[in-house]
Amino acid sequence: MHVNAYAASSATSPLEPTTIERRDVGPKDVLIDIAYAGICHSDIHTIRGEWGDVPYPLTVGHEIVGTVAEVGSEVTSHKVGDRVGVGCMVNSCRECENCLAGEEQYCEKGNIGTYGAKDVDGTITQGGYSEKIVVDEHFVLRVPESIPYEKAAPLLCAGITTYSPLNHWNAGPGKKVAVVGLGGLGHMAVKIAHAMGAEVTVLSQTLSKKDDGLKMGADHYYATKDEETFDKLKKSFDLIINTVSAPLDLKQYLGLLALNGTMVNVGAPPEPLPIQVFTLFTNRRSFAGSSIGGIRETQEMLDFCAENGIAPETELISADQINEAYERVLKSDVRYRFVIDAKTFAPA
Repeated sequence: MHVNAYAASSATSPLEPTTIERRDVGPKDVLIDIAYAGICHSDIHTIRGEWGDVPYPLTVGHEIVGTVAEVGSEVTSHKVGDRVGVGCMVNSCRECENCLAGEEQYCEKGNIGTYGAKDVDGTITQGGYSEKIVVDEHFVLRVPESIPYEKAAPLLCAGITTYSPLNHWNAGPGKKVAVVGLGGLGHMAVKIAHAMGAEVTVLSQTLSKKDDGLKMGADHYYATKDEETFDKLKKSFDLIINTVSAPLDLKQYLGLLALNGTMVNVGAPPEPLPIQVFTLFTNRRSFAGSSIGGIRETQEMLDFCAENGIAPETELISADQINEAYERVLKSDVRYRFVIDAKTFAPA
């Protein structure tokens, strides 16, 4: 089937209306009528060729919610009319040790991304800036009714990308967690860490978003441009979640870790980050990275958000505002995630 979508034809061209082809619904497939698609900074990095070669033309978008329109003959986990979501991957080998452990994001053969990846049939996957998508049932999530529909999409990337490291490194009562950056990822990290019971501190360049951060659940808020911040907070945190996609002075930030503390990068700057190993020796510190989460953990995150009344802060836009939204993301001029109304994907 052919569906309306938005795509870019090169690293320097704007996203424009187009049509893309979706495969026929197979026995294990779910056809989803997309309702909303979130804009992730990863979409921008990808479209602009900052993370490597791109198979243009490409439709991006891996924060997707919608309604099941059709299911294959062997589908058992979803039915027509269900409210569902799709995140950053649409397949994996499901046979390797990591997949069998429910960590499909770390598939040893490489998970198949929602866009820009070679699918099992040899075609290139196309993402959620479109009217419909066909996905294997295993990679389709249930979106609880209590999560506002128009706000749910960013949970499928920003939500799970921050929930997973907070969950893995045991954020909770008695733990001091710092979140670097209060953007699309950072504001979700604050909300989730607070709901887990941790003491939460935001480290942002300025105090311009302090009121927002405190309302979201932060206990403390500091400006990293203030020279006193790094001295005042030295050896304070059990866990630091770095959400920014720009280079940082790692020595400064690692110095904020308490004994056995860990700094986890979930933001992904395109350039290498230099690190002084002696900084890790002090206090037996760790520097780590974390990707998204497996399907089981992503469903757990959605249920956790529903139970705790957590939803992203979003700004709803139409498809013809995507290019403007990209520029605003790069200027940090969004509070805190753009969501596209899929009804506005006009014919090419």
